[in-house]
Amino acid sequence: MKKLGLISAVCLLAAAMAKGQEGRLTRPFNDGWEFRKGGFTVGNSDSGFAAVRIPHTWNNRDMQEGKDFYAGDGCYKKVFKGDVNLAGKRFFLRFEGVGSVADLFVNGRYIGQHRGSYSAFCFEITHELKAGEENTIVVKANNQQREDVLPINNFLFGIFGGMYRPVSLIVTNDINITTTDYASPGIYIRQSLQNGQALIRVKSKIENKQQHHTPVMVKTEIRDRNQQLVASNEQPLQASPQGINIVEQELRIQQPHLWNGLADPYLYAVTTTVLQDGKVMDAVTQPLGVRTFEVVPGKGFYLNGKSYPMHGVTRHQEWQDYGNALSNAQHKADLDVIREVGATTIRFAHYQQAEYLYAQCDTMGFVIWAEIPFVNAASGKEGDNAKQQLTELIRQNFNHPAIYVWGMHNEVYSKTPDEQVAVLTRQLNDLAKTEDPDRLTTAVSGYGEMNRPANLAADIQGMNRYYGWYEGKIRDLEGWVLRLEKDYPDYKLMLTEYGADGNINQHTDSLSTRFNPVNGQFFPETYQTATHVQQWAIIEKHPYIAASYLWNMFEFAVPMWNRGGVNARNLKGLVTYDRTQRKDAWYWYKANWNPAPMVYIAERRNNVRSSATATVEVFSNMENVTLRVNKGAILKGRAGANTRDFLFDNVVLRRGKNTITATATRDGKTITDTIIWEYKPTVK
Repeated sequence: MKKLGLISAVCLLAAAMAKGQEGRLTRPFNDGWEFRKGGFTVGNSDSGFAAVRIPHTWNNRDMQEGKDFYAGDGCYKKVFKGDVNLAGKRFFLRFEGVGSVADLFVNGRYIGQHRGSYSAFCFEITHELKAGEENTIVVKANNQQREDVLPINNFLFGIFGGMYRPVSLIVTNDINITTTDYASPGIYIRQSLQNGQALIRVKSKIENKQQHHTPVMVKTEIRDRNQQLVASNEQPLQASPQGINIVEQELRIQQPHLWNGLADPYLYAVTTTVLQDGKVMDAVTQPLGVRTFEVVPGKGFYLNGKSYPMHGVTRHQEWQDYGNALSNAQHKADLDVIREVGATTIRFAHYQQAEYLYAQCDTMGFVIWAEIPFVNAASGKEGDNAKQQLTELIRQNFNHPAIYVWGMHNEVYSKTPDEQVAVLTRQLNDLAKTEDPDRLTTAVSGYGEMNRPANLAADIQGMNRYYGWYEGKIRDLEGWVLRLEKDYPDYKLMLTEYGADGNINQHTDSLSTRFNPVNGQFFPETYQTATHVQQWAIIEKHPYIAASYLWNMFEFAVPMWNRGGVNARNLKGLVTYDRTQRKDAWYWYKANWNPAPMVYIAERRNNVRSSATATVEVFSNMENVTLRVNKGAILKGRAGANTRDFLFDNVVLRRGKNTITATATRDGKTITDTIIWEYKPTVK
């Protein structure tokens, strides 16, 4: 047998605790793993393994190639030595994400199962560890679609297999803040803001394994960005050795510094400490951003009582050739692209995403939407798992100030209020309100109607509207929102998806052509750009749309599709799957959302032209935009869809290559953008 991790994480942790680092210790447990495809039998688990490092997925290539991807079992194994003295300590393994059903074995003993790819889970392994001996951890993962585990199919995105998010080993004392309450932090922070004072309520869940009632002190402190103490509360507890001990504390912050979105995402730190005879037994720190969210029908979204623009994008958690096994650096790179385009809000679709992402959104100031993968279809057997995943989503992310809404489903339907999806949605809404009375809930429909039974239970109704792509014409979006404004003035509405596919290698000079969005192989980028230009100009005029989320910021794999000239790809992303190219529509939104001076000439990839004249479109957030072709006359354009869209008609091209330069000025600052178009009269 190949021996892995001979200096074990357990040994290092126990040694550190012996040196006086009191309380819990959490260490990455990502190295020293081996993997093989196929099943697992206790006592016969040694052959066919190869070394891997977590995060890992076995679908990083085949999922992006087509429908013949591997779906089945995969086994992970790690061997390490246990410390000689485990007395008085508790040991837990916490997995942030395994796709999609995971079974855990320690030294051949079955520990438990978790169902669902996207939420964390945590198992105690204290009693299975062998002191001073080698210990073997085996995780069997399976990513076959199941009717009782969300999502129930691969139609809109793939269910990747593997241990694709980090693993942690947690060591605590025998009195600790719980780690196994749906893998949550074990403390839950609520807040209310009134008359210049923030009332902070902290609920802690504490376990006692000392086998007798034990007096402890529970101390909660709030510190500001400079580590200065701003509020504290101490409460004695006679900790029972049975069940969970719940402690509720109130703290007040006078004149709190508010968490104010991108402009000022100010964070406090809340630390709850459990002490026994003055000794720290455990401590957990969580973020606190003091803020209020409100959606006012017909007026929009309000942050801290002030109107706040909700210019949004959606995001799937995958990169080309990596699948969903992403590093923190890759997650951060995606957020940086979203920040640069000027978005203020993100819908993380269609499932719980990495903990690192939510924490970064707290820090960066994005207002975010979190949801479960109840999407596309219902089997009638997914109810228990939907409730489990919603509970996990809420408890694990309860303390992130960036999250304003819990999403319960996307494009699943019932014809009547008594059918399964509508009933389950009401149950999910009740569950969300019980778990978190302070946040909003939402359900998303693929129809443009407000009275769909499965969508009426939530606080907010989201609608996905693909006018000009799956139905109607591009500008039909305006008629839709005008009708809802008139008929449902007191309803809260968000436009939760819109857009069109765009292949950066396909172009057209004519937008009159209709495209087949389901079976077609020609999805020109030009049409995608026109869709976003025209529809954003409509959206920005209607505060009735409290938030809008373009679909999607990034291309992603859809293994069951073959569309748009690229197999297994959803091309609606404004950035390519490999993150190397930003499409014209990305720059359109940057011109509208990001105040940093910019000018951009569209259709730079549509650079071989068949006509001697053309309309040149320029996106800019500056004034006095002009165009010059081949050092000729300086041309002035006309307004396009809005004040950020400049059109230059009847631009004359000479045979061969043409240099086109756009110049924009504002407040004495001048910037330019230049492209090359080649005029070839023979091109059809």
